Amino acid sequence: MKQKTSIFSSLNRDLPSSIVVLFVALPLCLGIALASGAPLFSGLIAGIVGGILVGAISGSVQGVSGPAAGLAVIILTALLTTPFETFLLAVVIAGIIQIILGLLRAGIIGYFFPLSAIHGMLAGIGIIIFIKQLPYAFGYDGEWKGPDYHNQLSDGSTFTAQMQFFEHVTAGAIIIAIISMVILLSWELYLAKKHKIFRLIQGPIVVVVAGVIFQLLAKSFFPQFHLSHEFLVHVPVANNVSSFFGQFTFPDFSQIGNKEVYILAVTITLVASLETLLCVEATDKLDPHKRVTPTNRELFAQGTGNIVSGMIGGLAITQVIVRSSANVQAGAESKMSTILHGFFLLICVAFIPGLLNLIPLPALACILLMVGYKLAKPSLFANQYRLGWEQFVPFIVTILGIVFEDLLIGLALGCCVGVAMILIRNFKNSHFLHMQTSAGKHQIKMSLSEDVTFLNKGAIIKELAKIPNDTYLTLDMSICASIDYDVREAISDFIISSDDRNINVKLIQPIGRSSGKEEIYSKRLDKWINALPVSIETKPSKES
Repeated sequence: MKQKTSIFSSLNRDLPSSIVVLFVALPLCLGIALASGAPLFSGLIAGIVGGILVGAISGSVQGVSGPAAGLAVIILTALLTTPFETFLLAVVIAGIIQIILGLLRAGIIGYFFPLSAIHGMLAGIGIIIFIKQLPYAFGYDGEWKGPDYHNQLSDGSTFTAQMQFFEHVTAGAIIIAIISMVILLSWELYLAKKHKIFRLIQGPIVVVVAGVIFQLLAKSFFPQFHLSHEFLVHVPVANNVSSFFGQFTFPDFSQIGNKEVYILAVTITLVASLETLLCVEATDKLDPHKRVTPTNRELFAQGTGNIVSGMIGGLAITQVIVRSSANVQAGAESKMSTILHGFFLLICVAFIPGLLNLIPLPALACILLMVGYKLAKPSLFANQYRLGWEQFVPFIVTILGIVFEDLLIGLALGCCVGVAMILIRNFKNSHFLHMQTSAGKHQIKMSLSEDVTFLNKGAIIKELAKIPNDTYLTLDMSICASIDYDVREAISDFIISSDDRNINVKLIQPIGRSSGKEEIYSKRLDKWINALPVSIETKPSKES
């Protein structure tokens, strides 16, 4: 038996990995808060809680938790009409629901959603993030309202409102955006594939550093390109310990009876849990040791993290694939890497907030443009199309519903279409018809599938009605495990009327079935078959 090792035993690999994750997490925590229309400090709080608390409780060895792009659209929409303190209450309630789900062993909930709809959900979120970050990248300088500019979108649709921002741009912001995109694309397409150092030092942190350097150079040498404070990160700077803790925001518990809070909480629970469970599965596949994360424990850990994050002013938390994959690629061996990255984030917030406030928002916007692109990249659409209409149609419907309505409507539409596609396939696959002519007589064999439900009734009645007069019909039920009463009734009616059409019917029934509940179903089926006024032939089942 392999002896269990301490999480400190691999510190020589986990410490460098945690620094890599920090470089990825820091700009993403700020960027996702920006995309959510929330205070940037709230994104850092969520990253700290996700690293330290969730990392400690979770059973995931290499998964990293924090604010997620998948929730940005939900939070943005909610904050247009809901005070931030009320939103925090919804995060706390969502955490309680996740803990309950974990205790109820609902970790398999993600398996009950069509993968096409989930891919559509992530792609739709990516499209919205991409669209909404363009004004930041171009440096909109109309009636700029800093991180609260999203409030200007409430009177227009996603697309028409966005176009207003391109009437006013800032030269310095465009230069930073161009530099940022060149760095990100170079890292993604070339550098990270060629040299190990470029996999350890991730593109997003280089973009942030380049943006800060540009700001400092522009202030001294090119003042016309220097960005004013409205275009920079706003993280509160504390003068002492008491003022640092005074920066945290707390939920408004007076809204505990507001039904809108519970609707928002359920929405956060659904999306956060789905995104977490999908990320868990993806991260486990990346793990070279193929360790399996306990999903029920993961829901419990995420719920605990969301309660704490919501209580102190942080965004909602999920396990996130970008930081988790960076953790795996950096060679993390235990969850100590995740925990340490959370402590490093805390150090940044506590001791160098002034440095963080030099980061240009256009640089963060470009990082999010890449995040949005990766969630909705063209190859994803091509892959879904190649999988066939049963995957492609729910995928597209989900995207359209999310982009033009909201996330829950889009996901619900995608799931409904996915179920409809399954029903259509089931309708078509209930039976197989084979016809041949011998000695002037039509001989038809209809083979029924293993499970025939009421959904197949219409198709079977239609096929039986098309059988010509003066025909020998063989109904092969040798693989049937169950036939719904509706279908049995339709077959019985056809057999009764077959004499008038000179149709000779013969049934083939199986023998040698399994025991237990299936045997009970089989006995009911045999009793019905034996009562029919037709000749019966028995055929050994596949199990005998």
